[in-house]
Amino acid sequence: MATQTRGKYYEELEVGDVYEHRPGRTVTEFDNTLWSLLSVNLQPLHLDAHYSAGTEFEERLVNSMFTLSTVVGLQVHDLTLGTTVANLGFEEIAFPHPVFIGDTLYAETEVLEKRTSDSRDDSGIVTFEHRGHTQDGELVCECTRIALMLFQPEDE
Repeated sequence: MATQTRGKYYEELEVGDVYEHRPGRTVTEFDNTLWSLLSVNLQPLHLDAHYSAGTEFEERLVNSMFTLSTVVGLQVHDLTLGTTVANLGFEEIAFPHPVFIGDTLYAETEVLEKRTSDSRDDSGIVTFEHRGHTQDGELVCECTRIALMLFQPEDE
């Protein structure tokens, strides 16, 4: 029987563990434009090369919501694929450095806290800190995310 890829169950996550997620994801012009248009974010810093050339950044910035989504998405295969019930919330989201078209995003996740659920007997609550860096090691995104994670089934 084939082994199925999955994330980690609640019991497999230890406070203090840090996971590096690879491969990274290089951001393209298409990614930035499509994300901005789909989210109805018409900020010229994301869409207008001429306008952006006249700003302190001198080029278009990647939409920060794309950056956040990518950084969180990079961890799914390693940590939460099929083992999360739901995201419960995000806290302390920060973008300390801009992302530009052509940058490659890499992510790492640290397990900050965990506790059993008060209302469910099949899961626990885990607090993750996700951090995104560019190919140059520049921190571009960090956030705290709270997720409801499944307990490991007895048959595994």
